[in-house]
This record gives sequence, C-alpha cells and structure tokens, in this order.
Amino acid sequence: MTFPPPPITQFVLKVHSRCDLACDHCYVYEHADTGWRSRPRAVPEAVLVRVAERIGEHAAGHGLTAVRVVLHGGEPLLAGPEVFRRAAGLLRAALPEVCELDLRVHTNGVRLDAVYCELFDELGIRVGISLDGDRAANDRHRRFADGRSSHPQVLRAVGLLRERRFRHLYSGLLCTVDVANDPVAVYRALAGLEPPAVDFLLPHATWDRPPERPDGLGPTPYADWLLTVHGHWEADGRPFAVRTFDSVHRTLSGLPGLSEALGLEPVDLVVLETDGTYEQADSLKTAYDGAPATGMDVFRHAVDEVAGHSGMAARQSGLEGLSATCQVCPVVRSCGGGLYAHRYREGSFDHPSVYCADLRALVDGLAARAGTVRRPAAPTADLTGPGLTDEQIDELSLGLGGPETVGALARSQLAVTRTMLAAVHGSSGVARSEAWELLADLDSSEPAAVDAVFSHPYVRAWAARRLSGDPAAGLGTLAELAAAAAVRAGRGDTVAVPVRDGVLHLPTLGRLVLGGGVREALVTGGRAGWTARTDGGAVAGPGDARWQPLRRLGRGIALEDVDPQRGVHRWPVEERLAGAEYRRWAGDFREAADLLDRDLPEYAVGLWEGLTTVTPLQRRSDGHDVSSAARQAFGAVAIARPSSADTLGLLLVHEFQHVKLGAVLDREELYDRGDTRLFEAFGLTPRPIGSLFQAVYAHLAVTAFWGTRARGGRGEQARSKFRHWRTLTDEAVDLLADSGALTPLGKRFADGARASVDLWLRSIEG
Repeated sequence: MTFPPPPITQFVLKVHSRCDLACDHCYVYEHADTGWRSRPRAVPEAVLVRVAERIGEHAAGHGLTAVRVVLHGGEPLLAGPEVFRRAAGLLRAALPEVCELDLRVHTNGVRLDAVYCELFDELGIRVGISLDGDRAANDRHRRFADGRSSHPQVLRAVGLLRERRFRHLYSGLLCTVDVANDPVAVYRALAGLEPPAVDFLLPHATWDRPPERPDGLGPTPYADWLLTVHGHWEADGRPFAVRTFDSVHRTLSGLPGLSEALGLEPVDLVVLETDGTYEQADSLKTAYDGAPATGMDVFRHAVDEVAGHSGMAARQSGLEGLSATCQVCPVVRSCGGGLYAHRYREGSFDHPSVYCADLRALVDGLAARAGTVRRPAAPTADLTGPGLTDEQIDELSLGLGGPETVGALARSQLAVTRTMLAAVHGSSGVARSEAWELLADLDSSEPAAVDAVFSHPYVRAWAARRLSGDPAAGLGTLAELAAAAAVRAGRGDTVAVPVRDGVLHLPTLGRLVLGGGVREALVTGGRAGWTARTDGGAVAGPGDARWQPLRRLGRGIALEDVDPQRGVHRWPVEERLAGAEYRRWAGDFREAADLLDRDLPEYAVGLWEGLTTVTPLQRRSDGHDVSSAARQAFGAVAIARPSSADTLGLLLVHEFQHVKLGAVLDREELYDRGDTRLFEAFGLTPRPIGSLFQAVYAHLAVTAFWGTRARGGRGEQARSKFRHWRTLTDEAVDLLADSGALTPLGKRFADGARASVDLWLRSIEG
C-alpha cells in the first residue's frame, strides 16, 4: 500500500507569463527553462475557472482550513485589474466556507498605482515587492530592456503601500543577494522603507552554472554578506522579520523552518502556469529546460495527482532525500541541504547545495551569535538546570505549555542528562576514557553537535539503566555517543566503537549492519562525510547499502526504530520498519499534525517544541490502541500505529502530557511520595497518588481533544466521547484535590486542572 502524499496548501498562480523588466538574473527568462515562450500571455478565463475548481475540491477533500494563493508572473500586473477581480471571486466561491483564502500578489512594483491598491484593498490581496536595495544595487540587475532604471517606479510603489490607507496590504520586500553590492547600504535602503518582512534570496545557481564568487571576497562571500546584514539587523532590534535569519534561529531551536530553502520540512507548493499546467517550484527552471514540468494540467488532473508526482516526493522526503554528505552534516537540520534546485549537477539533484560552504558558515555564524555554547560535558551544575517562572508554572498547571515553557523543560532535562552521563563516567572505574575526553573537547568547540546527541531521549534512558546497575547497559554506548557527536561536528575525529551483534549504532543518525564477526569499527567524522573502518579492514559509510539512517515523520520529529536503547516502554517495540510501513506512518503523522494544529493549537505549539521522537510499538493482538511515555526518555513517545490519523493525534497529545509532567516532577515535589494509598479513577485499577496525578494531567488533553471535536460538529460519537471523558476527568480532579497528599505546588496544579475542566463543564450541552 502506498500512502497518499500530504495535501497542498500553497499555490502560485501565474496570471501573466511575460514581464516589463529585463532582469538579467531572472530564473524564468534568463536561465535554462524556456517553457514561457509557448504559454498564453494572460491566463485565460477557462484556466482560471478550472484552477479555482481544482483548488476548491482539494481543500474540501482534505478538510483544509486555510489555503495560500500567490498571484505571480512574469509580471502579474500586466494581466490587468479584471483578471485579479475574477481570480479572487472564483477562488473564494470554490473554497469551502471553513477554508480561509490567503491571497497575495508578488510584483516588481513598476505598474503598482493607487487604482491597483484600491482594488487589492477591496479584494483582500496583500502585496509583496521585489527590490534589491538602493538604486545602485537595484539597477545592477533590475532594469528595463532599454537599460533604464526601474528604481524610481519601485520606490513610488512602496511609498503607496506605506500610506496609512494601504499599509495593511504591505506584506514585504524580496531582495536577491549580489555580493558585489554593499550589504550595509542594501540593508539601510530596505530598512528605510519600513517593510513588515524582508526575504533575502541567494541567486539561483547550480553546479553546472555556479554563482558569482568575485576574487578577494573569501570562500564564503554569500554567508559573509548575510552575516553583515544580520549584525546590523540585530543592532537595530530586529525591526522587521527576515525569513532567512528567523528560519535558522527556529531550526537551531528544533522548530520547523519558514522557507523552502532552509530546514527539512516537506514542501507543499505547486505552481499553476497560464496554460493550466501544473509545475513544481519555479526555482527548478534554473536547473535545465523542463525541470519543473509534471506533465499534468488542471483540465485532466486533480491536485492530489500532482502532489504524488515523483519530483514532488523527492522534495518532500526530508533528511532521507538528501545526499550522503548532507545527511551527516552537523547543520543539516538548519540548512536542509539548501534549495532543491541548487543541488543540481550533471543530471542529478543528489548533491550538496552549490552554496554548501556558505550555508554552513551562515548557520554556524548565527548559532554562535545566538549564544549556543553550553556547559562542558562533565557538568557541575545543579541537576535540575534552569528554573521555571511563575507564569510558566501557571501555564503548565492548566495542562498547557507553549514553546518557551516546554523549551525551558527541555533545557532542564538536558541538564539532567548531562549530570547523569557525568555520573556514569565517574562510576565506571575507568581512569581515562578516550570517548569521554573527546565529548568534552567537542563540547567546547562544537557544542551544538554534542547537545544534539545528548538530547536524544534514549541517551538518558541508557544512563539511568547504567546507574541502576543493569548489567546489559554496557559502557560501549559512551563510545557510540562520542562517534555520533564526532560525525555531526565533522572535524575529522576518529572514535573506536564496539560493534554489537554485527551492528554499529550511531545515536541520532542510524545504524550500519556489518554482520557477524566484526567486533569494532573506527568511525571518523569529516566535513565530506563519515567512514567506518572495521577491524577486518573493510570501509563503509553513509552511502553503503547496509546503512539504515534514522528517518523522520515531519516537523523534524524522528521515527526511532533502530536505537537499541529504545526498549524502555511498557510494550514491545517494532523492529526496523519496511518502506511501505514507514510511508504509512509519515502520512498518518502529517495528517495528525495538521489536525492538532487546527483543532488543538494550545496543546500543539508545546508538543512541536518538545516532541523529538516517536518510537513504533508492536500492535496488540486484540486490536486495542497501545501507547506509552517513559519517565527517563524526555521528548519521546511510543505508539503502535493506530487505524486512523485522528487517533494518532490523540495519542500523541495524551502521551506528551506524561512527558511534560515527568519533566516537572524531576525538579518539583507535587505530592507526598511516601503516601501508599491507592486511588480509583477513570475506570482503571486502583493506583498510587503519582499515577493518579499523571492520569489527571493526561486527560486534560483528552477532554480538550474531544471537546474541540464536539464543538466543531464532528458528530454524535465526538459528543459522546467528550461527555464521557469530561465527567471522568472532573471526578478525578476532585479526587486528586481532596487527597490530602499534595504539596502547595501540587495544589496549584490541581487548581489549574480544575480551571481547565470547569471551562469544558460550562461548554457544549452544559
């Protein structure tokens, strides 16, 4: 069974295929693709009608609550006002009532006047403008065919958008980087126009047609240029959003990026040309003639069909779809391998970006400026790490927790893991450990690489087993951690790693199945990739057919089915999933994530901040759903894939409640741990006070899940389940509050739980 691809939520609709400027860096007219020559200049009425119908049926079929359509070209304003009026009307009529239309136009600004602005105000169309900086910078590329400057007209257009009556239409500026331009002058010129946002784009290039790299500017001129801009932007207090910088900052914190060009999130964008053909991203036009083509059009094919196109799938496969070099790069979570088109060389996209060195320097530079240096690998800090504010405690007491609050819990848990690892090393009886010394060294020079490994949930799980005296928790895992950090750092360090049962394991990266007879491998992590040399002399690496990389589900979340330490849950874990089952997981997860974003955003925002890992469990023979969270594995939940994505969403948010409360309990006393009484709630067997607290906290989210579905008119089953869980949670909160076993902080959490349940008691059928 092949699982259907995720829905498309962003569409670029070409309303005109020609342009009134002759920009020499334009990927549409000046690069490899020539498809524009044979297309209608203005989009015909029949195409507009069918485009609207296709987008509408796609939104209805997937239950989308929002769709973005960017009206584009060529230069879209050449199409004339009536085309915009017709497009807006058709699109809004075709979309379901519950689906919001985010309608935008991107223009060079030359033809934007008050008449167009009034029309866009009427139609609710926001406006973005291309501008490369001051006049000298802009005129380097953006001129009319006769050589005249376009700068005065563009400034006049931006001036209109800055007027009070049109300010709400102003979505931002798009600037293509040219390292021959003064970055400070460009920044000042753009900042002076008070944009809400600026996009800095690398000029489209490939390995066959590389970007300009002027002599004397160093090996990473584009990173240096952007970092100069970033310094002034930071000094000015970040006066507007910059998607490039914001994307890197977000990915460094484990959040999804904001751009197709950065991060590992799947791409969900389709281009519709003036003749009704579907194409992939316009940037592919720079690779070769016909590169964006799908062979499909709106008259014969639904959006679902183009979403399943092989080219679309290649751009949605995250880490697994990158080159072997990119997969082990320490900054891959942030750069995402760069823009897909920029990886092209000699008939293949299976290469690092032509801007690879610049992307690495940019991410490293922004990370350093963000203060990512951490404590050494042998910490002496307090076990509990950073504290929580009163506001964060109040937020958690309600069962919630936004990104900042959950991020604070994650940092606290990392401090716990570091302390436990130091204790493991201290109790090992080994006077000198090369693996430990390498970790300490890497933590000084490449702290992000060490943190990425130490934050893996099952690292702490192993440390806990080791400290409890479990004889199966051998010290070899320490060498595995050092090797994984060395691979991520890419400095060229070599680590001797034991091979267990024929398998070399690199936590957070994957495993190499070497077979019997191999006892040790020397793992070397370099910038060009990593190698593993076995004690028999054979050499393997990430391109080896025996390498099984860690795969991802979306949102940067790992599907962990290879880590030997993952078996800490109450139920047996699945072994490495076959490709078809992995795709089912990925499809269900995307649908579940969209559902939670739509129906339960107050819980979802914290979930995406703290959830890093989903571990597949074996299904029960009786068909009942199975899920688990382990106290010593912050950031992970384990689930047997249920029959529906809706149920998966419920299980994700339910189990993450346990994860959050476990992190709180690592640092705070909420109840008397010496109380031996048993309490009966939720129809379960009697359980101690700690288990009752966990059950109440988890069912706050369960009640909210069914409450939002009942409120959204999802049928009698949703209303019935809501009434059921609301009643049981209400009773359990009373039992917890009246137990006499709570500390003052525990009572504060019980009061928060009562406040959350009371909101639901007053809603939906009383």
